[in-house]
Amino acid sequence: MTDIISVIAPINMAVIKYWGKRDEKLIIPLNDSVSGTLDPKVMCAKTSVCARSAFEEDVLWLNGIKESITSERLQNCLKKIRELAVEQKSVDEEFLKFKVHICSENNFPTAAGLASSAAGYACLVTALATLYKVKTDISALARIGSGSACRSVYGGFVRWYAGSNPDGSDSIAKPVVDSSHWPDMRVLVLVIADTKKHTSSTKGMKTTVETSELMKHRIQVSVPSRIEKLCEAIVKKDFPTFAELTMKDSNEFHAVCLSAFPPCVYLTNTSLKIIEMVHYYNNICGTIKVAYTFDAGPNACLYLLEEEVPKILSVIKYFFPFSSEDFIKGLKAPPIKEFPIESHIYKSAPEKDLINYIIYTKVGEGPIVLKDGPHLLNEHGKPHEKKI
Repeated sequence: MTDIISVIAPINMAVIKYWGKRDEKLIIPLNDSVSGTLDPKVMCAKTSVCARSAFEEDVLWLNGIKESITSERLQNCLKKIRELAVEQKSVDEEFLKFKVHICSENNFPTAAGLASSAAGYACLVTALATLYKVKTDISALARIGSGSACRSVYGGFVRWYAGSNPDGSDSIAKPVVDSSHWPDMRVLVLVIADTKKHTSSTKGMKTTVETSELMKHRIQVSVPSRIEKLCEAIVKKDFPTFAELTMKDSNEFHAVCLSAFPPCVYLTNTSLKIIEMVHYYNNICGTIKVAYTFDAGPNACLYLLEEEVPKILSVIKYFFPFSSEDFIKGLKAPPIKEFPIESHIYKSAPEKDLINYIIYTKVGEGPIVLKDGPHLLNEHGKPHEKKI
């Protein structure tokens, strides 16, 4: 049996948002949602796990810091996988008694509205399922850790079905298309803040469901009428329709958050300026070329086709001038192609460094089991010491 299992898993950026639960404990959503899985080679969580007789207790290290492993969601994942291992007799009885060491880290900000929990739990359950050799729907396992994590277990564009069964057995994710379907789809993540957000998604959802009148309309009318059209646009590679529906859903999502009492405010002034910039660009182009979407945080995710990247980077540089030479991270960005901008847009020079940096990436594949490492755990089952 392989001693240490290591996995990398991607974040996903929703184009139809998940917000609100039908069942808090089982993490069953009130509505279907759709997301694009982003290239795990650019933004990912990485997790290493191992189980040994010498371990005295289950232990978790997150981004180099030893954390409590008593989290109900994490315990639910461990319990479910161990139960499946017993049912399937996938490992021997002695192995089931072993304690587990888990080490996980992200190469992007945690709890800043960049779907860190989705990548983290997709990574964790894939690694544990591999360790215990269980055969099951990984999306259902990931869901009980973090709702949106069920979408990160597949590449391409993914739909999470809310389902109707009380036990959540039909609340699973399924691919709409795989990562090769729309090869020229690109994503720019504009990182405004990489600090922990003021209102967590879990708290924000609960408040919104309990107090927002707009939420009812979203669940009953808006999402059902929008989601089929969006999935069809993805299949047909109809970018203008895809982009319009994506932006409308993002706008409605944040309007619903604002209608909660007390309101959940995730967008900042810079977020609103990005929205203005995208509409300006699309208007100049005479058709929709770029779509914005914002999860529960201020950072923008721009979906666009590859040919638009050089031009929109020029526009971003004008609206949000930056000082750093290492401003664009991720995939190698193409040379910026100057785009004509009306001189009267700003009466004075725009403020510098409102955006911290940009991550340039694409729609990619789901979790990857690393056959030969490298691992986050050393031969003793503990994190490697960081070199200073």
